[in-house]
Amino acid sequence: MGTAFTFDIREPYVADAALEQAVQWLHWVDETFSTYQPDSEINRLDRCEITVDHCHREVRQILDLCEKLRHRTEGYFDPQATGRLDPSGVVKGWAIDRAASLLRSAGARNMMVNGGGDVLTMGEPQPGQPWGVGIVNPTDRMRLIEVADVRDQGVATSGAYERGEHIVDPHTGQRPMTLASVTIVADTLTVADAIATAAYAMGPSATEWLARQRDLESMVVASHGDVWYSPGFPRRAG
Repeated sequence: MGTAFTFDIREPYVADAALEQAVQWLHWVDETFSTYQPDSEINRLDRCEITVDHCHREVRQILDLCEKLRHRTEGYFDPQATGRLDPSGVVKGWAIDRAASLLRSAGARNMMVNGGGDVLTMGEPQPGQPWGVGIVNPTDRMRLIEVADVRDQGVATSGAYERGEHIVDPHTGQRPMTLASVTIVADTLTVADAIATAAYAMGPSATEWLARQRDLESMVVASHGDVWYSPGFPRRAG
């Protein structure tokens, strides 16, 4: 998926075979949904070489999920915003959620999975201690702008500082310029990943829209440096 993945699994540990199964799942997702590999199903579908009916069940599930997200975000989450089919804005979070589910079934209870800075947490690293997820300063990638303390939640950030200006406002076709980054905390990384992408595309209207979303918390960094938090954003004290 064009990035690195790491697993931090604490006690109770799982067998190596369980971790290998999770890693193989991520490789399968990459081969199926990659926009970089010419023969991936998502690229073949985009070129009309195959139809949705010929795709794996998971591809159909993702396309259905994209449609639901498009409606929820007033069209700002659009897998065809750049003129080609690209559901990457939800696939990574969804894939990590599924990988974590495989590990949970194998007995894992306390872990963190990090895919290119988008993080899913489960349980605690130590008894009584939440997972601390660092959020990079979009104007200085060597520093953190915030740390979110979370348990059993996903944390995703969208912005131009990691992959360049890859997000487009589907309504205008323009790249958003007013926001530096958007971070979302939600019960699943699937939701956090997709909403972070959509909110970043919204530009200046993002904070008003995010304030109405009761199932997640958010943090928005404007291009001029101001930071906005939803009331329940899990900022680390001090």
